Amino acid sequence: MAASQRDITEADDSGRKIVIIVAIIAAVVIAGLFYLLMRASSGRPATAVALQGAIRPGSPEWDKYAQYVVRDEPEADEAKRPLGDIWMSLHTTVRNFTGKTLNGLEVRASVVNQQGKAIKERTVTIIPSDEHTELAPNKTVPVAVALDGMNDGDDRANIKMEVTAFRFKP
Repeated sequence: MAASQRDITEADDSGRKIVIIVAIIAAVVIAGLFYLLMRASSGRPATAVALQGAIRPGSPEWDKYAQYVVRDEPEADEAKRPLGDIWMSLHTTVRNFTGKTLNGLEVRASVVNQQGKAIKERTVTIIPSDEHTELAPNKTVPVAVALDGMNDGDDRANIKMEVTAFRFKP
């Protein structure tokens, strides 16, 4: 009878060892996946597609028309993602008071620290896009830019959104 109890105890111990080993391997695999996902989301460079043939700061047309391409004060929504980083959506409305139709609009959005240096920034082409091909005079277009990869330790003091280029319809 003592021999059969020893066999049962040894069987329970070996089963327990297998469960523990499988749990450790699963934990390592899951931790590795989370690590790769975090690196992929935070290491993504902000890609800027330059608006071809656009009027940019420094040109005479910019000085003449930039004051008539007006944006509302930007607002932001932020959320902490399960991966541990912070995602922010900056949004505003751009208004065209130039008297001409815009067929190109480029906007830069940034989260800045207390010294005014950008923590994260991204430049996007709003027009042309899937939703908007042009912006007629005295009309508006909503602008939303997503920024991710920030963490709790970042000094997120302010947000900025600015029109960096525009192009008129010929």
